[in-house]
Amino acid sequence: MWIPVVGLPPRLALSAFSGAGRFCILRSGAARWKDVPARNRRGLSDFQPQLLPSECFGDLPAGASKCRFEPRRYILSPRLAKTVVRYLLKQDNCKMVLEFNPGPGILTQALLQRGATVIAVESDKTFIPHLESLGKKMGGKLHVLHCDFFKLDPRSYGVIKPVVNSKLLLQNFGIETLPWSKGIPLKVVGIFPTKNEKKMIWKLLHDIYSCTSLYRYGRVELNLFINEMDCQKIMANPQKPNLYHALSVLWQVACEIKLLHVEPCSSFDIHAQSKQLENPEWRESSEQQTQQNLCFIQLTPRRNLFTKNLTPVNYDVFFHMLKQCFMKRNAKLIDHLNSLSPVDAMDILKKIKQKKTTKITKMYPTDFKHLFETIECSQNYTCKWLYDDFMEEVVI
Repeated sequence: MWIPVVGLPPRLALSAFSGAGRFCILRSGAARWKDVPARNRRGLSDFQPQLLPSECFGDLPAGASKCRFEPRRYILSPRLAKTVVRYLLKQDNCKMVLEFNPGPGILTQALLQRGATVIAVESDKTFIPHLESLGKKMGGKLHVLHCDFFKLDPRSYGVIKPVVNSKLLLQNFGIETLPWSKGIPLKVVGIFPTKNEKKMIWKLLHDIYSCTSLYRYGRVELNLFINEMDCQKIMANPQKPNLYHALSVLWQVACEIKLLHVEPCSSFDIHAQSKQLENPEWRESSEQQTQQNLCFIQLTPRRNLFTKNLTPVNYDVFFHMLKQCFMKRNAKLIDHLNSLSPVDAMDILKKIKQKKTTKITKMYPTDFKHLFETIECSQNYTCKWLYDDFMEEVVI
């Protein structure tokens, strides 16, 4: 049932549906459902190859990586590759690894040497012949795909072309689909590119919470090299308020996070389009990057991420709540509650055991999840959320 919305600011609307805390968007004076894709409604039950030395990279095609318009980093050090493999292939049952942008395949060979099955997803076609040649020697342990990992299952289908469907792409590789409460079906490893890093981080978050893309297989483990600042933000808490953001809360609620290793950027080989190398501004930016560190972090989705009140269907409300809270990060929680929900603010504070003076930056990730679930299960309220559609595309 829909009702006219009156007495609210132009971009705010009330949900008149008595379901699990969904919210509506005001469009030309009428409230409507946000579409809920059917794919989101999943159940929540319970060989000895020799490692190539780094100088072999010179044997690759001379045009390697010139097709890229942004700098790309690759692991060329056997020492670093062995370090990564040691963390990846720990004592568990998952030996299926998806490696994105493997480049010359130094890490790929190290993984194969330890008995892993590797799906190498490479976007630079100049590396494909080398990887395919390696795959022929591995007896079916290496599968090589030419596509961009970060174009898998895009959220905006009208923007990114061509659209790459991970379900079709990976259907023949024997990846076992596991219930969320069970083990790890797949491990992903790679180096985040320098371009659009933040948007890619947010895209992965949406995939986790919606159980789509690779997460249709279950709790896929991410093992990523990312820049030091983003790593600090992901792991920040109220003890580091300047780095604490909505991104911090969402990742820590979703995943167990471990900082496994820190490596200077100078240890990675950086390639970019040849014309860019001649650009003084790009060259200066590249030199600054090499003076920084890359952090190797492991993000394992929590078994208890989803509950009765936080599901792949209503997770976007949780995202909206956090974005709105951190837009005014120094404000008091009670001030935000009045603009987030029509539910009695003092009653919410009492239930989550927070004070009227509590500020947003003093709330831990588990506190935000408790807040969301408390509002979701509030009784005697047909409408539980106020929604500002301006926040939908905000990336913070």
